[in-house]
Amino acid sequence: MPAKSSQMKCEIAQIPQAISYLLDIGAAPVRATAATLRELDPAYLITVARGSSDHAASYLKYASELLLGLPVASVGPSIASVYNAPLRVANTATLAISQSGKSPDIVRLTESLGRGGSYSVAITNETTSPLAMCANATLDICAGAELSVAATKTFVTSAVTGLWLLAEWKQDAELLAAIRALPEALENARAADWSEVREAVREGGSVFTLGRGPSWAISNEAALKFKETCQRHAESYSSAEVMHGPVSIVGADFPVLAFASADAAEKSVVDIAGQIAAKGAKSFVTSDLPGKAKALPTVRTGHPLTDPLALIVSFYAMVEQLAADLGINPDAPRHLNKVTETV
Repeated sequence: MPAKSSQMKCEIAQIPQAISYLLDIGAAPVRATAATLRELDPAYLITVARGSSDHAASYLKYASELLLGLPVASVGPSIASVYNAPLRVANTATLAISQSGKSPDIVRLTESLGRGGSYSVAITNETTSPLAMCANATLDICAGAELSVAATKTFVTSAVTGLWLLAEWKQDAELLAAIRALPEALENARAADWSEVREAVREGGSVFTLGRGPSWAISNEAALKFKETCQRHAESYSSAEVMHGPVSIVGADFPVLAFASADAAEKSVVDIAGQIAAKGAKSFVTSDLPGKAKALPTVRTGHPLTDPLALIVSFYAMVEQLAADLGINPDAPRHLNKVTETV
């Protein structure tokens, strides 16, 4: 009898359909919120998030700065929930990202920033949650139920929702077209064969993930998933930082997974992955530019800001299979709950 598919695997398979559904029904609130933000013209953005949602926020930070020229600051939720310190945030906007919308520290910081004068946008899967209730605007990520503890579908739908908001804000036709084409691209990305990465990590005790710019946010998410679903120690570095000390622990067959999009940083990521390969590492990179690292099958999406979304879907499909190889249930990682309510 074939092994039962994990819930995580099923939810990864649902990602293209979830994005298609989001694009079908989410346009009105996204466009209305973008119009409000254009009118407000904030001096900078603030992000409020934890865990995988914070990796989506890091991705949106780069997207905002590259697309709009609008700086983004990540504020630690403890500023409000533990230290009760008010911030001077007039003429700003806040993106608060939470799948459940229930974590008290996320809610309290969003409330505090609102009292300080920031216009808040909740990006959440629960439109009646405490976070949604305290925000000025709420964007439903339309992911449907996600039962596996490891967030996959909600990570991608959160990132797409935020990117869509920025694209409508800028009224960037090229990016909007790439977003509309994502369901097909993500379906293709899910089928990419990254089995060589899976084999390399299965044999090793630790792994480095690398990226630069928007793809560094994807590297952060990948490192979390290696730990969360496979109990493999993983560290994420910018490719600009890894040679400043961390590379000293790399030995023969040390696995390295470098995420590169088709953007201005691609060559530098490929070069660093190649330098690490030359030190004996099993180094992989999501690029077909010439280099010493092993090129992985990679789906390009027609825009450098949407490329990272295809990369994480390919990664998710691989890491779920790795968990199965290791005999670990990725739906219920040890010591973890689906909703973590920190204060």
